[in-house]
Amino acid sequence: MLAFLETLPGGLLLATLAGLSIPIGAALSRVPTFLPGWSSEEYRHGVMAFGGGALASAICFVLVPEAAHRLPAALTVLLFIAGGLLFRLIDGALEKRGGAGSMFMAMLLDYLPEALALGAILMIDPGAALLTAGLIFLQNVPEGFSAWREMERAHTIPKTRLWLLFALTVPLGPICAWIGRDILAEVHLLLGSILAVAGGGILYLLFQDIAPQAQLKTSTRPALGAVFGFALGLAGHLAVA
Repeated sequence: MLAFLETLPGGLLLATLAGLSIPIGAALSRVPTFLPGWSSEEYRHGVMAFGGGALASAICFVLVPEAAHRLPAALTVLLFIAGGLLFRLIDGALEKRGGAGSMFMAMLLDYLPEALALGAILMIDPGAALLTAGLIFLQNVPEGFSAWREMERAHTIPKTRLWLLFALTVPLGPICAWIGRDILAEVHLLLGSILAVAGGGILYLLFQDIAPQAQLKTSTRPALGAVFGFALGLAGHLAVA
């Protein structure tokens, strides 16, 4: 199986399966029996916090380490800061338009660079790539769940278009994996730069939008969701290491 993953079809299949987790997470948010207590604020904030924790783990264990491996230390730090500043501008523009999509934007900012890295890892260690794809899948389910609920509550996009938007995230993964595998695997400066900028952008969104939405004054339990989400990423990182 690992030999198959080294081929282009195998890599694209792996990235597609990882990307399917986003619409799966969105679909699960529409199933009343999946989380029967979803109507309670505690459940909603807990799932949002879990997705935030998973995003934080992606910064710590995938984006920043992979960027630092490919870039000089000073450049990594500068690009990380640039990512935060860039997404401050993007977030401000979305806020002026009245849009609600911070979780969706953070999810894509996590998923697409990780798919690029996945493609590059396929050429080096197919076993690590398989575990990385599994981690991406597990991260994207709660992130897709929370992103759908956030955008659905905002009522800014009709549901038909919202489903289309989430469905279009699936082919983005294989495209990025192909770029990472066949184009960026040896272009360390560019791939590292993308990963560093994405890490800074996600961290900005976590503290500006996602963490405040996850907070609940009447209960401290949702904050534990962030711990479990981060623990998921830590488990995946230790499995690959």
